[in-house]
Amino acid sequence: MPLIQLAGLAKTYGAVTALAGITADIDGKVIGLLGPNGAGKSTLLKCLLGLLPFDGDARVIGLSSATEGAAIRDRVGYMPEHDALLRGADAVELCSFAGELSGLPPSEAMQRAHAALYYAGVDDKRYQDVDGYSTGMKQRVKLAQALVHDPELLFLDEPTSGLDPRARDEMLELVAGLPARRGCAIVLSTHLLPDVDRVCDHAVVMHGGRVKFAGPVAELRGTSTGIELTVEVKADAAKLADALGARGATCRVISALELVVALPAGASRSLVFAVAGGAGVQVRALDVRRDSIEAAFLRIVGAAS
Repeated sequence: MPLIQLAGLAKTYGAVTALAGITADIDGKVIGLLGPNGAGKSTLLKCLLGLLPFDGDARVIGLSSATEGAAIRDRVGYMPEHDALLRGADAVELCSFAGELSGLPPSEAMQRAHAALYYAGVDDKRYQDVDGYSTGMKQRVKLAQALVHDPELLFLDEPTSGLDPRARDEMLELVAGLPARRGCAIVLSTHLLPDVDRVCDHAVVMHGGRVKFAGPVAELRGTSTGIELTVEVKADAAKLADALGARGATCRVISALELVVALPAGASRSLVFAVAGGAGVQVRALDVRRDSIEAAFLRIVGAAS
């Protein structure tokens, strides 16, 4: 069963459509939820947690978001985008309170609060008032709150927003280690494409309240029309380009030793070797070209516009 199942999920705010009848199965260990601001990412997470009413159907770890929101929140940790920290409290108080809200007895909530703060790197400042924390430290406290009840799934909404480069790297390192160290899956909502490229194995691309792609990151980067290859040769790249062009391929010569080949429909990489052999050109390396995560995102969002 996929972690998240959506069937016609729709949400409107008056005349504004935030989610436009989404149908998708979402799975993976670390799932990047990608989209520009206003794409519907935060609204989707709140609907999945049962915090907002919606039309259609949504299920998280097999539970209905419409009718079993409390049960979902007992098993899912949520780190919201904006600060939700009570003024005048220290990190231990905030995390233990979050644990109690998740159904833990006070003593166990306190014990787990210390463990979660230690993991998030707030151990030495856990008794300080969070009002004086930096943005990076506040983000760590929010992560600890999401972890305190040992969830099997985490929703992280823009966890690196507003962080300087060092704090961002540290946060991503924490996130990347969670599946192995805490045994949980993660949905990472972000508009920062390099974050997804760095830590995610699956991705969901949203645009205009719709899901335009859901699947492995490798598939996202490789989904382009036809097959495009980078070919390295011993010599005479132009000669191979001419021979492949005669067979319906589109070629771009990079240098005397390298060319990019877009194969014709229905052809496989074996065509390159066959043509190279006939032309007397030695192929030294051949790789499938894949889009960068940025190029793949722009291609999908551009096609949806």
